[in-house]
Amino acid sequence: MAKKEQEKIETGSEEDKVNDKEEANEESDLDYEKIGLKSGLEIHQQIDSGKLFCRCPGYLRTDKPDFEIKRKLHKVAGETGKVDIAVEHESSLDREFVYQCYNDNACLVDIDEEPPRMMNELALDEAIKMALLMNCEIYPIAQVMRKTVIDGSNTSGFQRTVLFAHDGWIETSFGKIPIATMALEEDAGRIIEESDKKAVFRLDRLGIPLIEIITEPAMNKPEQVKEAALKIGEIIRACKVKRGIGTIRQDVNISIKGHGRVEIKGFQDPRMMILTVNKEIERQFDEIGKGKTKGEVRRALPDGKTEFERPMSGEARMYPETDLPLLRIGRNKINELKKNLPKLRTEIRDELKKKGLNEEMINLVLDNNAVDELETLLKIYGKEANLIARMIILFPREFASKMKKSYEEIKDILTERNLEIILENLKQGKINERDIKGIMLKVAAGKDINDAVKVERVDDNLLEQEINKIVKEKPGLGAGGYMGLIIQKLGNNVDKKRAMEILRRLTKK
Repeated sequence: MAKKEQEKIETGSEEDKVNDKEEANEESDLDYEKIGLKSGLEIHQQIDSGKLFCRCPGYLRTDKPDFEIKRKLHKVAGETGKVDIAVEHESSLDREFVYQCYNDNACLVDIDEEPPRMMNELALDEAIKMALLMNCEIYPIAQVMRKTVIDGSNTSGFQRTVLFAHDGWIETSFGKIPIATMALEEDAGRIIEESDKKAVFRLDRLGIPLIEIITEPAMNKPEQVKEAALKIGEIIRACKVKRGIGTIRQDVNISIKGHGRVEIKGFQDPRMMILTVNKEIERQFDEIGKGKTKGEVRRALPDGKTEFERPMSGEARMYPETDLPLLRIGRNKINELKKNLPKLRTEIRDELKKKGLNEEMINLVLDNNAVDELETLLKIYGKEANLIARMIILFPREFASKMKKSYEEIKDILTERNLEIILENLKQGKINERDIKGIMLKVAAGKDINDAVKVERVDDNLLEQEINKIVKEKPGLGAGGYMGLIIQKLGNNVDKKRAMEILRRLTKK
């Protein structure tokens, strides 16, 4: 997907929102108010930290796992004493579960052979920041709960989750959309293969912190649903969250008069929401006509239609986690986090534009999370923001391609301190802007930064004398031909801009 399209998906532009409204009106003549459309969102986003209840790192692997374990899971009653209908459904399938594990990011907690550790504080802080940005109230004391899950994705048969915030709101062009609750929970294992009697999961994803955001069912137009999803996406991406396919999962709850709530899972692209909501309304109308009005969980399909996944879960699958103490969130922590809330992407875009960055560079800086590095380097040399953005992102990517290394490897060599030294020399006039790329390439290839920035210049008087000789010896050549001869005679340390100025003056005469 092109970066401009990804930008639209993550933040949305005003033009996109207008176009979506026009398309929705053309595609559907439904009177949403008359049919009683109610819709809400459930958004799950991975936080970029270690796992939530152990000390394992939270990243995915593609190499061969180190070992496997096999399990069968069984239904259990929730705190009400009843077995949840969704749990009953999964239990009836009687499947075997295989778990693929790595030695360095799956531990005894992950395979349910050891009690959980205390909650990851970094993940909790990021979750609280998101809640504050969405104007939520934070519970001072919260209970970690177990949510029964026996589809095999959790080795324990349950998911740990804690409801820590409530009663917030986000602002949209349709007005405020209320946020009902926010919870912090552990992500499930990653499905590798599946059949009727067996499912294989990889435990590299199990336990990665996941923020769950649930809105009230207060949206009664499809375009309202999409705009709210984009706004929430913008807010959570201002914090330390993981990026890429699978790191965010969006569910939409939809109901009309006479039909139970249907939860549609599996959205990757908010642009499909308007079409999917309209198709689900049509499907619910059809079911009402057949006397079928029961809610259920369905899976989103690429064409906007949905398919049955399982019955709707109830509250019977929740019960307290007895291996962890109550979660206490003090007022001092909240006040401290309020002082350091991140800026939203739209706010950052405006600031970067004021610093002189063009649209292409703004997108690159935001997509590569390079705002802090840019700000640091601009304090040294604030005259050319676009140059610094190229130094941070474009040049390292070009070097990585030439040297057949990863971008990350090149960035490890071209550290922020190395770029600071280059800019300090530029500010002092020891080098010019045209030298920077060559200096960075030398450093990327292993040359010491202090040696790389030593650029020997050809004296201006000598430069003019030599150019004058070349012009007299070879009259009638074009600028490119002359420049080639100049570099051939004097070397690459020639100030090419200065040489061209002299050349134009002499040839004009």
